[in-house]
Amino acid sequence: MDDDLKAIQKQWADRQLPADQPPVYGVVDTTFAVAAMGPRAIHQLHQHGVPDDRIQYRTVPGFKDLGVAARRLLDAGCDVVLCCGMAGPEDIDKQCAQDASIGMQMAQQATGKHVLEVIVHMDEAEGEALVDVVDNRVREHATNAYWLLEAPHELTLRAGTGQRQGFEDIGSIE
Repeated sequence: MDDDLKAIQKQWADRQLPADQPPVYGVVDTTFAVAAMGPRAIHQLHQHGVPDDRIQYRTVPGFKDLGVAARRLLDAGCDVVLCCGMAGPEDIDKQCAQDASIGMQMAQQATGKHVLEVIVHMDEAEGEALVDVVDNRVREHATNAYWLLEAPHELTLRAGTGQRQGFEDIGSIE
């Protein structure tokens, strides 16, 4: 990236959003998932200094329930919701994940607040490698939620850098 583009990126990264009240985070996970996703998200938020009294945590049966849970948390005062779920390996599971995604997008659009989809497909890896994907994806999305609300400059500084959640970043082509 050339110096002019870097300067613009830095200029916008240095701008601060007004903070009138500390943000509240929502975390929703599912009983269908084969790994504890919600507690990972909460742990990562704790690493950023977010106390328990600014986190709302719910568990639903499956990922098709995530959209409703997200909407309810947003309506109850959350400023962002992390929706954590897993999709099975079959074609119908992938279709259902798409349907669930639409529900989460609808909650986001209806409230004007972010809903971060933290979906892991069970065929992305196997065994410990799948646990690593879950851990990385959940933690990085939780960090993204924190940055969206409390340190947006961190996202701006990473624009165009090929960030990935769950696997290694691919980097920029510039």
